[in-house]
Amino acid sequence: MAELQRELGGSLGSVRRYPARLRLLHWIIAGLVLATWPLGLMIGFVKDAVKLDFYTVHESLGFLVLWLMLVRIGSRLTGTIPAVNGPALERLVAGLVHGLLYVFLVVMPVSGFLATNAHGFPLKWFGLVPIWSPIGKSPDVAATLSTIHQWSAWILLALFALHFAAVIFHHVIRRDETLYRIL
Repeated sequence: MAELQRELGGSLGSVRRYPARLRLLHWIIAGLVLATWPLGLMIGFVKDAVKLDFYTVHESLGFLVLWLMLVRIGSRLTGTIPAVNGPALERLVAGLVHGLLYVFLVVMPVSGFLATNAHGFPLKWFGLVPIWSPIGKSPDVAATLSTIHQWSAWILLALFALHFAAVIFHHVIRRDETLYRIL
C-alpha cells in the first residue's frame, strides 16, 4: 500500500474514485460475466445429460447480470462520477466504449432470456424461482433472438478486450490513477 501511495505521489485517498456502490457493482458484474460468458460457450460441447443444468446456471447468472446492470445504470444516472482527464479523443473513445459496454450488458441478457422463452423453456431462476415468460414458444422469434444474443456476446468480448487494453495502457504505460478509480 505504501508503494502504491508513493507511486501516486500521495495517498490513495487523493485518487478521485467512483462511489463505492458503483465500484462494487462493477466488480460483481465483471466476475459474473467472466463466469457466464465461457459457461455459455461450453453449452454446445457438454453432454445432453447435463446440458439443461448448464443452461439453467448460464441463464440464471445472465438474469442476475441484467438486474445488477439496471441497478448500476440507475446509480450512475442518479449519482456523480469523477471526471475523466486526458485528450478529447481519448475521452470520447472511453465514453463510447463504456456506453457500448452498458448497452450490450443489457441487450445480451435480455436477448438470451427472451430467446430461451421463445424456444419454449421459461426460466426457473437457479432452479428455484419461476420467472414469468413474457413471450410464448415461437421458433422464428427464437432464432432471431438467439442470433442477437450470440452476436452480442462476441461484441461484448471485443469491448471487454478494448476496455482491458485501455486499463493496461493507463496502468503500465501512462502510470496514471485510472485503475485506482475503480478499485
